[in-house]
Amino acid sequence: LQLPLREGRARYRQQQFAAAAAKFSTALELCSKGFAIEDPLKSSPDDISRVASFIESELVICYLKLGQPDIALSHSQRSIIQNPSCFRNHLRQAACFRCLQRYSEAARSAMIADYLYVLAGGTELETSDLIQLYWQALIQEALNGEVSFLVLYTPFEKEDKADKIKEANKTFAEKHPDYVQHIFTDPHGIHLLPESAESLPDQQYLLTLGFRNEEIGKTVEKSVTRKLPICPDQKTPFSPSTEKETETFWENTGKKVMAVMDFIGSTKIKDQRSPCARAMEQFHHASLLGRLHRGEEQAQVMTQVMAELATVPYLQRVSQEDDKLLQSLTADAMDVLAGRTGDRVWTKIQKV
Repeated sequence: LQLPLREGRARYRQQQFAAAAAKFSTALELCSKGFAIEDPLKSSPDDISRVASFIESELVICYLKLGQPDIALSHSQRSIIQNPSCFRNHLRQAACFRCLQRYSEAARSAMIADYLYVLAGGTELETSDLIQLYWQALIQEALNGEVSFLVLYTPFEKEDKADKIKEANKTFAEKHPDYVQHIFTDPHGIHLLPESAESLPDQQYLLTLGFRNEEIGKTVEKSVTRKLPICPDQKTPFSPSTEKETETFWENTGKKVMAVMDFIGSTKIKDQRSPCARAMEQFHHASLLGRLHRGEEQAQVMTQVMAELATVPYLQRVSQEDDKLLQSLTADAMDVLAGRTGDRVWTKIQKV
């Protein structure tokens, strides 16, 4: 294992990125065959996972250098699955999303990186400030590209939340009259903004969204405010849409709804609905892609789901019930990636 790793680093230093990627791929293959640790009998699965995660992270950098961020993203997500507590893995994922111009998802990755850096006892204020500046820039980039909705963050302490939400909605309507077709404030989960430690440490915010299109706004609110995220393209329960109807929904509504959901997640670490709520939103997205026979895109989303689920226990306290759900959804994601079919936990959730 050490030989291809050394050769990969040497090729990388010589800026032979394709050759370096080939060497790291060889190392990854050896790792999967049990050569990660000198004495496998004396090692733990965590040791092997960390080695695999390290090799995946080297591949991320190679493919970013080669201008192939889509391949780099897959490796970054696998590096997170293997070692979700490493803040650098999430920063690399942010870089991949940024290159793909998926700025809201990049911002979420940067937010998680900052959270994990502090959680792990990172004491270099300059490092945390740099991550927060990156996170801030990504949020701004995400908003710059949006024309269908606008947002307002309202500082929140311990006031009556219902009154504060009414006040936030009123303030938004006064400030942004072009986005009043539908307005609502996220009632589940408090949002955080990237602010340096010297300004307002741990300041919490309410997030208010306003939309130009009433249907998009109502669809987003319905998904955000229910206990479990719902799939909005089913007009009648237990009556699956045809492929053409699904395609029409995705192009006219689904893409826009997912863009808003991704943005909401860019400033929210903890979700009061369920620790798995964000992953469930992506499960809906993957199910929709499956019905459209977009297998490659579906696999990419499911890998993202697994990375999200692997990170959940590091972001918030998980109850015994939630832990059971988390493990079940992870198994479901693995089944989908392996092409297995059957009556899974996710299928039951959709029916409910």
